[in-house]
Amino acid sequence: MNNPDFDIASLGGHTMGTTWQVKLVVARTRDLHPLHTGIQARLDAIVAQMSTWEAGSDISRFNRAASGSVHPLPTLFAQVLDAALDIAARSGGAFDPTVGPLVALWGFGAHAHARRIPDPAVLAATRARCGWQRLRWRDGVLQQPGGVALDLSAIAKGFGVDQVGRWLREQGVRAALVEVGGELCGYGRKPDGQPWRVLVEAGPEEAASTDLPPRVLALDDLAVATSGDRWHHFEQDGAQFSHTLDPRSGAPVTHAAAAVTVVAPDAMHADGWATALTVMGVEQGLAFARAHDLAARFVSRGAEGIEEHMSPAFERLFDATQGPAA
Repeated sequence: MNNPDFDIASLGGHTMGTTWQVKLVVARTRDLHPLHTGIQARLDAIVAQMSTWEAGSDISRFNRAASGSVHPLPTLFAQVLDAALDIAARSGGAFDPTVGPLVALWGFGAHAHARRIPDPAVLAATRARCGWQRLRWRDGVLQQPGGVALDLSAIAKGFGVDQVGRWLREQGVRAALVEVGGELCGYGRKPDGQPWRVLVEAGPEEAASTDLPPRVLALDDLAVATSGDRWHHFEQDGAQFSHTLDPRSGAPVTHAAAAVTVVAPDAMHADGWATALTVMGVEQGLAFARAHDLAARFVSRGAEGIEEHMSPAFERLFDATQGPAA
């Protein structure tokens, strides 16, 4: 039954080179300006610490630092690095926060070179600078081993979603759906008592397919993130190169899934694991998701057109029949 004293309000803005949107359940009389200001402040703090596009950010200063220098990390940066290194270890290096120089070499990111296949010698030298195992991270202090350039773009947006959701709870917001650049989390119930429902992100190919039903997820204390090759890539000599780099080979993922969606208790881990599973590919990634009970969905291009593969954990979650996305 609807609660007449509460309504769904919408707020939005810009961050991390993309947009943010929040739907929140608040009293009709509540002033939304402090909430908008507070949301933007939380996201701005993440940019100040972890944006490779900002020369004065903590991550940029670390990336420029001399070999052997030590850097106490601010709290938010430390939390994201901890999660990134955990995913790197558990994924066997399919996710790697030190992949920044390779991303730039292949023509992506804040310090992108021209988009072309790099010279083999330059590629080998760049790979030598990377590797999450090179990091010395202990008691809140990170040592620059020399030439390491961190890139947390594959996990920071998800962390931003979590930070906003956590802060809104602290402000007494009873329910919210938070989105930053396509990564989402939802908690609480709408005034009609229903959970937030979202349509799993679809690209033009999938939307045009009549074979796949829409997948709707109910997000009640859950987060969802999607990665894949449909957004950024380039072509050379008839071959397509994804913006997703395989840190293990130093080259873009070949035959990447069109999209990999992961659902998790928080958006930071959903974001990071979506990237890791994209790097692994459909076969290895699906096997990994099954073995580790990750809720993952792969959309790929097969011989007969668009194909969908879901882990058992994802199949238990999707909610295609109990109401429209909202």
